[in-house]
Amino acid sequence: MTSLSFRTVLAISALPALLAACAPDRVVTGSVYPNDYRERHPIVITHAPEHLDLFVSGRSLNRRQREDLAGFVTEYRSKGQGPITIAVPQGPNTVGAAQAAATIRSLLADARVPVVSTAYPVIDPTLAAPVRLSFRALAAKVASYCGLWPQDLGVSDPVFNNNNQPYHNLGCAMQSNIAAQVADPADLVGGRAEGRPDTIRRVGNLEKLRKGQDPSTVYRETGASIGEVGN
Repeated sequence: MTSLSFRTVLAISALPALLAACAPDRVVTGSVYPNDYRERHPIVITHAPEHLDLFVSGRSLNRRQREDLAGFVTEYRSKGQGPITIAVPQGPNTVGAAQAAATIRSLLADARVPVVSTAYPVIDPTLAAPVRLSFRALAAKVASYCGLWPQDLGVSDPVFNNNNQPYHNLGCAMQSNIAAQVADPADLVGGRAEGRPDTIRRVGNLEKLRKGQDPSTVYRETGASIGEVGN
């Protein structure tokens, strides 16, 4: 029987360690149901279009439409990205809309706003087709879809019911309302910088503290109460 050398024995003993290093990770983790509604329906910041539909009845813009256009331009200067797109309807009875779109382009040019023109076909000529203005801006929205019910809340899924977990759609409507009401999507990422303090208010409060007085504001109710109105 031939004896093995020291180097051969060392190589054989190190082989299992090398094979173990090449083997894949055998720890298997399963998916965990997100109990927090903020994990099931997270609010994300994305790019979404802002629209303004101008239903022109003639060949020019009336006072209301000019005011709406001015407000749209103000909103564009605040949060808009890229140019404003003017989509003009094409079809029967859209000559006035095309001429009104020329007026809109002229007004936007005077306001030094970049404009891109496009057209869209009118499917139903019996319906009013607006001149649609749009621009892209940051928006907050829910990443998932509301109204999905992957689990049956009845008796057909006893495993899910016995676990006593929140159903998938819970909290989606609330998250959507929060995303729709936020004024600036960046507020969901971080707070705003502190504004300028009220110097007169601050000096008055410091003076009250020096005198040992309460600096809080006391609101006094004057006049009739709600229950007394109409009596």
